[in-house]
Amino acid sequence: MPFIRVGYLENQYTEKDLPIISQCIMSALREHFSVPENDFFQVFHAHRQSEFYYSPDYLNIARTDRLLYIQITCGSGRSRDQKRAFYKNLAALLSIQCNIREEDVFVVLVETEVEDWTFGNGIAQMI
Repeated sequence: MPFIRVGYLENQYTEKDLPIISQCIMSALREHFSVPENDFFQVFHAHRQSEFYYSPDYLNIARTDRLLYIQITCGSGRSRDQKRAFYKNLAALLSIQCNIREEDVFVVLVETEVEDWTFGNGIAQMI
């Protein structure tokens, strides 16, 4: 039940890039978090330069304007090892398939409980 938001600086990625980025995210989620293939909800946001800020060297990681902010809201319960493997695999997939530097893959997991979701009709389908 992940909900994914991807933010990036406008003109850094094309309309051809976005579906590939989307597929990489879903592939890593399916592999490491056992997300069903049809559990697919993503939103991409392009930002103007005046709306997009980042530290180019926080924690000694050299970032560029091709930085992707990937926020994944999902149910809780994954282990640290699952999360580490997910992060590593996602960065590698994006690097290989989209030519995105691994340093430019910034991921935040926001964990929620099943009662925090409705998928429509005003019903908490998971409880």
